[in-house]
Amino acid sequence: QVQPGFIPELQGRPQNGAVPGEPVKKDENSRRGNWGNQIEFVLTSVGYAVGLGNVWRFPYLCYRNGGGAFMFPYFIMLVFCGIPLFFLELSFGQFTSLGCLGVWKVSPMFKGVGYGMMVVSTYIGIYYNVVICIAFYYFFMSMTNLLPWTYCNNPWNTPDCAGVVGTPRANATFANVSAVVSGVTEIVSRTKRTSPSEEYWRNYVLNVSDGIGDFGEVRLPILGCLAVSWVVVFLCLIRGVKSSGKVVYFTATFPYVVLTILFIRGITLEGAVSGIKYYLTPQWEKILDAKVWGDAASQIFYSLGCAWGGLITMASYNKFHNNCFRDSIIISVTNCGTSVYAGFVIFSILGFMANHLGVDVSEVADHGPGLAFVAYPEALTLLPISPLWSLLFFFMLILLGLGTQFCLLETLVTAVVDEIGTDWIIKNKTYVTLGVAVIGFLLGVPLTTRAGIYWLLLMDNYAASFSLVVISCIMCICIMYVYGHKKYFKDVEMMLGFPPPVFFRICWRFVSPFIITFILIFTVIQYKPITYNDYVYPSWSLVIGFVMALSSVICIPIYALFKIAVSEGSTFLERLKNSVKPDPDWGPALQEHRKGRYATTGPESVEVCPLKEDLKDEGKEKLKEKEDEIGLTIPGSNGSTLNPSPSA
Repeated sequence: QVQPGFIPELQGRPQNGAVPGEPVKKDENSRRGNWGNQIEFVLTSVGYAVGLGNVWRFPYLCYRNGGGAFMFPYFIMLVFCGIPLFFLELSFGQFTSLGCLGVWKVSPMFKGVGYGMMVVSTYIGIYYNVVICIAFYYFFMSMTNLLPWTYCNNPWNTPDCAGVVGTPRANATFANVSAVVSGVTEIVSRTKRTSPSEEYWRNYVLNVSDGIGDFGEVRLPILGCLAVSWVVVFLCLIRGVKSSGKVVYFTATFPYVVLTILFIRGITLEGAVSGIKYYLTPQWEKILDAKVWGDAASQIFYSLGCAWGGLITMASYNKFHNNCFRDSIIISVTNCGTSVYAGFVIFSILGFMANHLGVDVSEVADHGPGLAFVAYPEALTLLPISPLWSLLFFFMLILLGLGTQFCLLETLVTAVVDEIGTDWIIKNKTYVTLGVAVIGFLLGVPLTTRAGIYWLLLMDNYAASFSLVVISCIMCICIMYVYGHKKYFKDVEMMLGFPPPVFFRICWRFVSPFIITFILIFTVIQYKPITYNDYVYPSWSLVIGFVMALSSVICIPIYALFKIAVSEGSTFLERLKNSVKPDPDWGPALQEHRKGRYATTGPESVEVCPLKEDLKDEGKEKLKEKEDEIGLTIPGSNGSTLNPSPSA
């Protein structure tokens, strides 16, 4: 007996996703393309989520927010906000096979959320590649017998410099001291210690100016590395997900090899245990600070990539029945596990340095991205064959950054291509990629000046902070309450073969929006202006920071008003109602997947059929089509042989 939805020719073939009987095709969506296989999607998403922030942002936030005490709000946000939103965005993009703009056919009035995601991805993509280019610079500078930040005998060093490795110019460096003592002994009596790696970073690599308004000259070596970084990103994305999907086999896995090597080396150093204790020991009084919770929420969004548009974009290249629920759990856990693991690597070396200098762990490194370019380079000078380890470490940073940058660029390119949607633009997608890369390079040039570090930190703290929280909250409200949670649960069930778990339904509807709103309010109340070491940002620069933050959020009401204005209707309420109705094209991209209420072209179609009936009807239709094509012989119930004719 031939079962509905089953075609004999498919027996023994691997099935795609959760729905039995789905034929495996090279590209399910031949016009738009799909991932070569599901491993490519998972590795790309891991590479997207696991980035530079896992190395220098998460350990820094732990360091600033009370060590292990930060773990509590971090995992609370992960469970109740991070993973549910991750699954929501993956399912959202996969269901429609569209990028961060196209998916808002679900409720056209909210398309401004997609534009907001594009603005956020643009800001992050600009300064993120600058950090990658600095890693490129350190990588090139490590191709030497002696790392240039090992000693304090360089033209850019100051009298306050004291390294963990003995300096051959102690007499010259400490000439103002009455007695010549070792660098380590001298530093104990100083109130402020600067390491050779810190001075190399500030005085040579960046040549930091006196303030954010003093741009100075462009640092040509950094500018050259920025060009190299953008060229690499473009070449890896020259064929879209087809080429980047192959690159991530290396870029998403090799960093773990280097992290493990550095972890093994770090825990064998004296004082490493004290650093790890500082990392894990909670300072519970900081739990009452709303900024700690705000940082936890921001870090979840920043690290997992929620509200950037990247998750929607990457999932849009999945096949329709892929189990994105499974993928969301795997990727989220891998990402956050990597953050914690990187913290052990960082703090084991910080503990060793603190023990070596006789100071507290909190005094051995700067805040922010300088942690990766100050603390680590200094620690690497203590390792045998230090240039080799330095090459490996900065190569790892490059790979971590590129994995995220691939998705940021693809997000923007996919949004543009999907929005225009013509055959020409799809065929010439490479030119769109090139154009976006060139524009990104030009916008990043000001960050290669002497004031670049001030602007980089300003963008990091404002452009990709509370705006992510706002975008995520509005996305939840739109899908769950405007479009309707029952309809979306049915959509997910039609796609995966099972409805979303109850926990995720509750989080999507109530918990995640409530927590996000709560954190946003208290973060605004306890806002503190940004500083960089002892430098206090002037008021005009903070205004620019707020403008950057609001520029992504303001897209939402502006587009909503525009959509209402151009919608049909004689009254405001009629226009409002029509502007939130799903677009006629909303739903699965391929006709073969448009079943039940999506079987007709209009947004208001027939009543939704139960999922099992949909699958049964789909199987019968496939069987009938096959019979019509090849005159399939089917055994009758009475043992006779039926040869259906085309008219049967």
